[in-house]
Amino acid sequence: MIHFKNSSRIVLLLVSTFFFISCETSTKVLYADDFDKNLDNWVVEQMEDGFVEINNKQLEISQENGAVVWFKHKLQTPVTIEYNITVVDKGGKHDRVADMNCFWMANDPANSDFFKNSELRGGVFSNYFPLSLYYVGYGGHNNTKTRFRKHFGNGERPLKPEHDIENPKFQIIANTANHIKIVVTENSTQYFCNNNLVYNIEDENLYRSGYFGFRSYKNHLLIDTFNITKP
Repeated sequence: MIHFKNSSRIVLLLVSTFFFISCETSTKVLYADDFDKNLDNWVVEQMEDGFVEINNKQLEISQENGAVVWFKHKLQTPVTIEYNITVVDKGGKHDRVADMNCFWMANDPANSDFFKNSELRGGVFSNYFPLSLYYVGYGGHNNTKTRFRKHFGNGERPLKPEHDIENPKFQIIANTANHIKIVVTENSTQYFCNNNLVYNIEDENLYRSGYFGFRSYKNHLLIDTFNITKP
């Protein structure tokens, strides 16, 4: 028979290690939407000639012009936002391979009630310039550019050269689900597409709370498996 003099220590070490790893990797699900019921947790701001609805357990946005679909609950750091999104190109009225866009950590400096001016904003892109937020325009300019901007809440939304990307690696492939992950910590925010880090923004004046929204412009989007988690 083989005797292990330090067997109890080994077991304790293994248990302690497992507990440590579990704590490090565990996350708390704050919200999950498979879009199989309704849009009760969403606020739609859109221009004419389009629709936002649930079809086949997906959020479907089809727009001749612009729309923003906001998750109506305010988020607080640290937080991770994840979802799958497909840009449809199958000959439909609004099918166009471009603008797989989103806002996050959005606030309205002029109103404590963020949705007070929803109808006035109405999906018109310039009406969102006065908000403070982070924005990624993925596959903009007819799928030739991907851009990150910080809106300062006063109309200023500068574009830094390093945030203006023309790499084909960060362009949209039509009719293919893309997994988006946005991470916001206490001092930075990251944007991933299909597990590729697109932007890592370290910000001394980070926005630590606000709203998330899908931004559509002259395209047709399918979105599912929306999750918000907290470490």
